[in-house]
Amino acid sequence: MYRIGVDLGGTNIATGVIDENYKIIGRGKVKTRAPRPAEEIFDSIKEAVDMAVADSGISYDEIISVGIGTPGSVNKDTGAIEFSNNLKFHNVPAKQMLEERLNKPVYLENDANAAALGEAVAGCGNGVKNFVAITLGTGVGSGIIIDGKIYRGSNFCGGEMGHMVINVDGIPCNCGRKGCWEKYASATALVSQAVEAMEGNRDSLLWKTCEGDLNKVDGKSIFDALDMGDAVAKAVVDKYLYYVAIGLANVINALQPEAVCIGGGISGQGEKILKPIREIVKAERYSVYADKQASILPAELGNDAGIIGAALLDE
Repeated sequence: MYRIGVDLGGTNIATGVIDENYKIIGRGKVKTRAPRPAEEIFDSIKEAVDMAVADSGISYDEIISVGIGTPGSVNKDTGAIEFSNNLKFHNVPAKQMLEERLNKPVYLENDANAAALGEAVAGCGNGVKNFVAITLGTGVGSGIIIDGKIYRGSNFCGGEMGHMVINVDGIPCNCGRKGCWEKYASATALVSQAVEAMEGNRDSLLWKTCEGDLNKVDGKSIFDALDMGDAVAKAVVDKYLYYVAIGLANVINALQPEAVCIGGGISGQGEKILKPIREIVKAERYSVYADKQASILPAELGNDAGIIGAALLDE
């Protein structure tokens, strides 16, 4: 039997049919075109699901469930998407509405939690029971797996590691606090840190890799300058990785997982960023004398983590 995973994003709805080996055998994709009414977005989910089933070559009768990872908070008791800023949803009875359209059991989960489950089971976690996934993107996304289950907290909003403060009275965050980890460790933060450094260093190769346009500064241009031996880029990256590592040390000290996964486009830099991060975490961790230490690993599933994790939902 097969399961379907849906990654409901603010830009695209991506779907996949998953086999028993956690492989995607059929795919579908449509534009989300958010914000628009939930009824219309859920109709588009049905369209993308049908596309994936057709692409897989199996019959719809062979599908046993549909799992959906969505931005925002999901009330597992009621099946409602309580709030999603990206989709402009507020207390939408998503489970009921989607089961009416799909005629299959539907399971909903926050998208970061779904991606964490995918990596824990079918990706770099390789089936570990205690696992944390961190995604360095526009913000810092995170998902926590404890004893093989997603940790949601008492109000289904648990696991927001990006909003722990690492610098008291630091940079204001969109959440209303100051000094949140994501204001220092997200890919957005890296770009901001690079732009600030460039404005005081006109001779930096960062100006060359972004073609002299600050609007073109991104992770690639920063690491390209680093690879070219630029001292300013090195200082920016070193400081950024320190911020990433300090937050990771906090996560590890609090939860002591078997593994922590680092995802997002920056994770593609591999050992170039993971080695210094591990060294800083080693110096900062509380569990200095423990026989078991958390592994810090690069994500393996990329954009498929959300689809695979959503397909694995069963509660």
